Amino acid sequence: MPSSLALTLPAKGAPFTVTAIERRVPRDDDIRIDIRYCGICHTDLHFGHDDWGGTLFPLVPGHEITGVVAEVGAAVTSLAPGDRVGVGCMVGSCGKCGPCAAGEEQYCAEGFVKTYSARDRDGTVTQGGYSRSIVVPEHFVLRIPDALPLDRAAPLLCAGVTVHSPLRRWQAGPGSRVGVLGMGGLGHLGVRIAAVLGAEVTLLGSSPEKAADAHRLGATRFADLRDHRQLAALRGHFDLLLNTVPAPLDMDLCLGLLGLGGTLVNVGAPSDPVASYNTFSLLDARRVITGSSIGSVRETRETLDFCAAHGIGAEIETIPASRVPHAWRTLAEARYRYVIDIATLTAP
Repeated sequence: MPSSLALTLPAKGAPFTVTAIERRVPRDDDIRIDIRYCGICHTDLHFGHDDWGGTLFPLVPGHEITGVVAEVGAAVTSLAPGDRVGVGCMVGSCGKCGPCAAGEEQYCAEGFVKTYSARDRDGTVTQGGYSRSIVVPEHFVLRIPDALPLDRAAPLLCAGVTVHSPLRRWQAGPGSRVGVLGMGGLGHLGVRIAAVLGAEVTLLGSSPEKAADAHRLGATRFADLRDHRQLAALRGHFDLLLNTVPAPLDMDLCLGLLGLGGTLVNVGAPSDPVASYNTFSLLDARRVITGSSIGSVRETRETLDFCAAHGIGAEIETIPASRVPHAWRTLAEARYRYVIDIATLTAP
């Protein structure tokens, strides 16, 4: 089997090491990609720290992958060597269940195959984009529009579609009032996309120093989640709240910001995923609390096309592979997504 250099976590609590991992020889429907960039998602940390249990070590994280097609299988028709492409959170699904048939592979009844730390259909363990190359079935490889730089496009394959999908589903647009909770890798794209869709956008966060960025990206106001006077003035104001925060929040406080029939959509994935709320926070105004998981292949393609059409790329700090351990320690300080330049990943 071909090998690829990768940044690997040998075990929970172990430091990153540069190793050679095996990649399969492309099958008829496979595409081999030379990776150029890979975004660092908060989910990478959760898996690396085994926060949710079940991480398969040794682990190569990374599911915000962009690069160039190096080789295609005999049955591949949509892409050719040299094409600019990306891979997000999925590299497989059963393809037969109701959600898959409906084009919603992220809700596959058998569970979609994650880009890393998952058992693929052939029993092998998937390894992600902190590596020089990857082999992925054609269906899960997305063409990157020419208008999008590969480095700024990488986070769109997870963070971008994760916010674009619910904003579309819950009809953010002219006349709607959207609150985005948190302004990290997900939140900054949520603000930008909601504003371009035509919604009135408020950033709700705990970092006032990000207010200027929020306004630059399209928010009409910033409200400090720690200031109860500011929040009281917004009680019942929002039609939609997009919760991007990967940490516990006061759910009753947040629900109180929604108007009649308003919806709170959770897209952030905290270390402790258990949240509690008072049922009356829902009953009082027919409010809805729900969640949304990444996005389908179709939705990811739509996200890339939408962002290309409107000049939306992630706000990034591009780093060499040697700085990944530092980036993991300082992820909350990123403005707003660390992206690894994979060309800097070299043998020790």
